Amino acid sequence: MTLSELQSYIKTVDHNPELAHKYFLKLVEEVGELSESIFKEKTGQPEISDLKGSIAEELYDVLYYICALANIHGVDLEKTHFLKDELNKIKHGR
Repeated sequence: MTLSELQSYIKTVDHNPELAHKYFLKLVEEVGELSESIFKEKTGQPEISDLKGSIAEELYDVLYYICALANIHGVDLEKTHFLKDELNKIKHGR
């Protein structure tokens, strides 16, 4: 699945522009949960039985709310990746 496909999928299942502030608060909450899991979990891809509270789950939750916010604000994250990469090449001389 590409980033654009993920963003489109999330838009079909969860798109409520009037709740933009709540999506942002959920993103902040998920970043906090990710921080907690990083300090107590081992790395790697868990099986479904070990997914709850894992780094993998929390990373997905953060990505989910980033995509949801991008959808609300009309941002194509895949296109933005390429634009930002071009800016970084100029800025960092790569």
